[in-house]
Amino acid sequence: MQYQPGERVRIRVASPSGHYRTPTYIQGKIGVIEAVHGAFRNPETLAYGGDGRPKQPLYLVRFDQTHIWARAESAASVPFCQNDRLLIDIYEHWLEPAPEE
Repeated sequence: MQYQPGERVRIRVASPSGHYRTPTYIQGKIGVIEAVHGAFRNPETLAYGGDGRPKQPLYLVRFDQTHIWARAESAASVPFCQNDRLLIDIYEHWLEPAPEE
């Protein structure tokens, strides 16, 4: 596993042909590794009858809503919006180290 809980990561931006499981609205965004689920067969190749190998590490990544949705930023003065988080399972091949703050 390349990343550990607490590490900041950026979701890479890509539109590969075929099936992919990383939502476009999260691409390019920075999140924090919340948990490591383990390694699993890659559903992006399984979708086309492949064997899904090599297995890919799967991470639970946490994002602050105010960094994802423009409307959440404008509503940041509302207390519940400031604390809302989005948690998404993302395979390692979609992650890259986040730039320094």
